[in-house]
Amino acid sequence: MTMIGALAVFALPRLVDTEMWRLRAFGDDLQSQLQAMLRLSLVQRRPIIATISGTGATFAYVGGGPALSSVDCPLTSSPCIAESGSRSITFNSGNSGSSITSTGAALAVTVSSGTYSQGYVLENETGLFYATP
Repeated sequence: MTMIGALAVFALPRLVDTEMWRLRAFGDDLQSQLQAMLRLSLVQRRPIIATISGTGATFAYVGGGPALSSVDCPLTSSPCIAESGSRSITFNSGNSGSSITSTGAALAVTVSSGTYSQGYVLENETGLFYATP
């Protein structure tokens, strides 16, 4: 009985917190889309710009054209990116193979809402996007 009581108090609220799972899925989707756009820009030899804002990310070819893709925050936790303002990275900038961020340095991206928070880093030059511990 004590074990069931302890699980009910500590584990059950965490399992029932669907918002945490939605934000984790958003972070995973954002990570996969950024890596996919990096690969696409290199394969097609066309620069692609990713714009990250508080409500998600959009992807388009540099120089115009329709949007390639977008990753939107879950409806129940928009905005879900803690950093304010819009930031961008250009994959395969100038057909050089390099990725250039709008700040010229690594970009911190924090997916958070309520009690959930996960940090990511988007590297300048390589375009690598990874979760921080």
